[in-house]
Amino acid sequence: MIELSKKPFCLTEKQINNLHEIFSVMSLDEKIGQLFCPIGSSFDEEQIKEFIEKYKPGAMMYRPMESHKIKNIHENLQKYSKIPLMLAANLESGGNGICLDGTYFSRQMGVAATNNIDQAYNLGMIAGKEANAVKCNWSFAPIVDIDKNFLNPITNIRTFGSDKDLVIQCAQYQMKALRENCVIPCIKHFPGDGVDMRDQHLVSSVNDLTVDQWDNSYGKIYQTLIDDGVETIMVGHILLPYYTKYINPEINDEDILPASMSKEILSGLLRGKLGFNGMIVTDATAMVGYNVSMPRNKVIPLTIENGCDMILFNKNIDEDYQAMKDGIESGLLSIERLNEAVLRILATKMANGLFEKLNEFHDLSIIGCKEHQELAYQCASEAITLVKNRQDVLPISPQKYKKVRIYNLTDKTSGGFKEEGSQRRLEDYLEKLGFDIDVYDYENLNFYEIFEAGTSYIKEKYDLIIYVANFDTASNYTVRRIEWIKLMAADAPWFVQEVPTIFISMANPYHLIDVPMIKTYINCYSNNDACLVALVNKLIGKEEFSGVSPVDAFCGKWDTRR
Repeated sequence: MIELSKKPFCLTEKQINNLHEIFSVMSLDEKIGQLFCPIGSSFDEEQIKEFIEKYKPGAMMYRPMESHKIKNIHENLQKYSKIPLMLAANLESGGNGICLDGTYFSRQMGVAATNNIDQAYNLGMIAGKEANAVKCNWSFAPIVDIDKNFLNPITNIRTFGSDKDLVIQCAQYQMKALRENCVIPCIKHFPGDGVDMRDQHLVSSVNDLTVDQWDNSYGKIYQTLIDDGVETIMVGHILLPYYTKYINPEINDEDILPASMSKEILSGLLRGKLGFNGMIVTDATAMVGYNVSMPRNKVIPLTIENGCDMILFNKNIDEDYQAMKDGIESGLLSIERLNEAVLRILATKMANGLFEKLNEFHDLSIIGCKEHQELAYQCASEAITLVKNRQDVLPISPQKYKKVRIYNLTDKTSGGFKEEGSQRRLEDYLEKLGFDIDVYDYENLNFYEIFEAGTSYIKEKYDLIIYVANFDTASNYTVRRIEWIKLMAADAPWFVQEVPTIFISMANPYHLIDVPMIKTYINCYSNNDACLVALVNKLIGKEEFSGVSPVDAFCGKWDTRR
């Protein structure tokens, strides 16, 4: 049962009456439309008008684009929508979650590494202001997962780390700033990612914590934020078997479903035990983890029937809308649950001023502004962590190490997607400081070096070796580990006992698992320009290292500490 006068809605009697008036005149098609948040693919005004009039969605999300373009799209979406839309973005690391020209402030783990809670507020403030400027009003952030498994390829630097209390505190400050800028927070990914080593984009992943373990970790996070009045929660395609069986002891293993469609987890745990009264949205339903549990035309209506209020994205929008209609006709989705879901969506909009259109919008000049870039640098400077320092190599200078080889380690196949983050390289900065830089050429391998040259060759040519790893956290990867050249692992650091070697990770704190022999290891947490500049200043001794690792960067292995 919805309690509209209580958290997170806290609606007045007048607002409740207005809400019911709006609801009472809605057609079945309009109600069904509210249940969906499609991904936007229409760009000109006429296309947008046709889309809105046909599907009548409750929310929409567009991928990041130039700020003036996305603002225009958002304005047109609202212009043609009878009921105001929730306009979403993944505001996980700043305004870049909605604007290509927005500020890449920091990944969440970089914020946590500063050991300065003000940086969590700054993350929310910058993301909120820049999203507000383009009329984006719903943030799929903060991420409140716990990074328990260093092999997990999708949580990683997107989290605030492995300490549940730090996760709670950072999320609270980030959400405070988002709300101050008229952006609705959505915490994710309930019931908690980061335990499994698999990505729910590719498979229904598993959180296999016991009931007590979950209550004392993820449960504490969600209970605290629910009690604080969090407005919306995103539910992942993640199985929670021990809790499912605790709520329903008769269920068979083969019948346990991912949380996004599980009645036990949605209605029994999230609504029941945790007392969440707000709006529940699925994670993207295009993910493999959602689609493999049952036929899509069945799971779409059952997802709403079992406790979710909104479906995120589609495989085929016409098929999904028809599946919802067919589900109502066949009884898979009851009218009672349909109405309850729609009321929660409308109440979320009402509680956050979408009907009143009172939000005060920032000017586009705020996007990527100097002030935000300066704050991003401050965060980077405080975050960068000297994890391992077992050789006398820092600080570096051209006088001490004139000849430097750099290995740029990254994905060899990007699938055609533009790499997020800084497009500059460390060598751009070091050359200007007077170092002689040789960048390892992966396109034209030196076969003499690989097969014939020995230690003397390396020692004569280089005074210092620097590895820069940029394996950024992204969806649809099975692992985020270092991949060496298959030809004799030619780019691996076999020479560490002969030539001083530094390993720098821009975007993954766990690379020591693959280079335990490294004596000087640095984590940056974010592949943005601010981190790169701050890194150089620390390498040359202009700034001290002050970051504190929010996770076990040694991956629990004894050899990584040597």
